[in-house]
Amino acid sequence: MNLARRVSAEALGTALLLATIIGSGIMAQRLAGGNGAIALLCNTIPTGAILIVLITIFGPVSGAHFNPAVSLVFALRKSLPWSELAPYIAAQLIGAALGVWLAHAMFELPIWQFSTTVRTGSGQWIAEGVATFGLVLTIIGCVTSAPASVASAVGLYIVAAYWFTASTSFANPAVTIARALSDTFAGIAPANVGGFILAQFIGALIAVAVAHWFWPVKIARRSGR
Repeated sequence: MNLARRVSAEALGTALLLATIIGSGIMAQRLAGGNGAIALLCNTIPTGAILIVLITIFGPVSGAHFNPAVSLVFALRKSLPWSELAPYIAAQLIGAALGVWLAHAMFELPIWQFSTTVRTGSGQWIAEGVATFGLVLTIIGCVTSAPASVASAVGLYIVAAYWFTASTSFANPAVTIARALSDTFAGIAPANVGGFILAQFIGALIAVAVAHWFWPVKIARRSGR
């Protein structure tokens, strides 16, 4: 696949991922009757499900990264040319924003908004590092040992991480930035974005080092949230 086609797949896939995260969050909040646990569960299941779908259909096209931290990891492991890293990340960021705005439009909310949900503190940052570490380790392990299981493993990992991490597992810089553009259930205040992103990249880099110990081989393009 040429670069334009792969970048388009990254943009579209990330847009659909964010439309699902934000849209299911809005729907969950409206239907949960104030029950936060039910709302989170209803946000979790669609996110894991759409990841399986998106990785399955776009994996053969672009690798279905949908995540700047994952793209950086693939570049570090020489599975993505460094010259393609910036276009991938740009496509992911643009697609993520478009997905948020699409969700707002579907639910007849103001398109342009910023979140007021505070998500900060050492516990949240540690959680984001752990969430991203686990995601990257899942991807590398599956791509190396069981490529056919990448889509299901990533989807299931995110479902689990929504619940075992204090941050509900953003694990994705593009997702984090985009969720700051939505003052809905899944939002994060813009002032809190930097701490999350720093923790995510640290977690991803630690995962690369650990993965090199377990699987010291180059990996093919595959994917993750």
